[in-house]
Amino acid sequence: MKKEQLLEGMRGRIKDSVIEAMYHVPRELFLPEHMRWKAYDDTPLPIGENQTISAPHMVAIMCDILDIAKGMKILEVGGGSGYHAAVMAVLAGPQGHVYSVERMPELVALARSNLESAGIENVTVIEADGSIGLLEHAPYDRISVAATAPHVPEPLKQQLKVGGKMVLPVGRDYQELILVKRKNGFTVEEKMGVIFVPLIGKEGFKEQT
Repeated sequence: MKKEQLLEGMRGRIKDSVIEAMYHVPRELFLPEHMRWKAYDDTPLPIGENQTISAPHMVAIMCDILDIAKGMKILEVGGGSGYHAAVMAVLAGPQGHVYSVERMPELVALARSNLESAGIENVTVIEADGSIGLLEHAPYDRISVAATAPHVPEPLKQQLKVGGKMVLPVGRDYQELILVKRKNGFTVEEKMGVIFVPLIGKEGFKEQT
C-alpha cells in the first residue's frame, strides 16, 4: 500500500493534524531494511528483540485520542524503534518535547539512530523501566503507553498533569485501550479492544523466562 492511500483512508476518522504529522514522518526509516517495502501496510511489523512497530492506524488512533497540542511535554512508555515518538514530536512542535522510555538497550540505540535519520530533534530516548514512568521530567501533559499493562500503573497516574491525558492498553488475554484523564481525580474511559506486547517492569508484567 502507498503512504498516501493509507493516510487518506483515515480522513474523517482521524484528526487532520495527526494525518499531516504521519505524512511528515517516513515510517520506512523506523523499520529494518528488509522490511521497508512493507512500511505502509497497515499492520504491526517486527523490529527485533521480539518487539513490534505498531500498525499505522493504531499510532493514529492513540495520537488522536491524546489530542496533542503544540508545546506539550509527553512521556512515551515502550519506545520501540522510535516511530510513534516521532509522530508525537511533530504534533508537539519544536517547543514541545517527547521523553521516550525503552527498557531494551538495543532498541534505545536503534530509536536514537532512526530519529536522527528522520531529522526529529525534540525526542529524548532513555533506557529505563517505563512502567514506573520518568519522575525527573514529570509532570507530563500527555502519556502514551505502547505495551499492555496488568493495571493502570499508579506512578504514571501521579506523573500526569492536572488536565492531562494518558492512553494505554490494559489486560493480558483480552486487552482494552483506555483513556485516563486527570482533573480533580482520575476518570477512565474504555475505547476499543487491542493487541499489544506486554509491558515488562515493576508496575507491569514479570519478565517471561
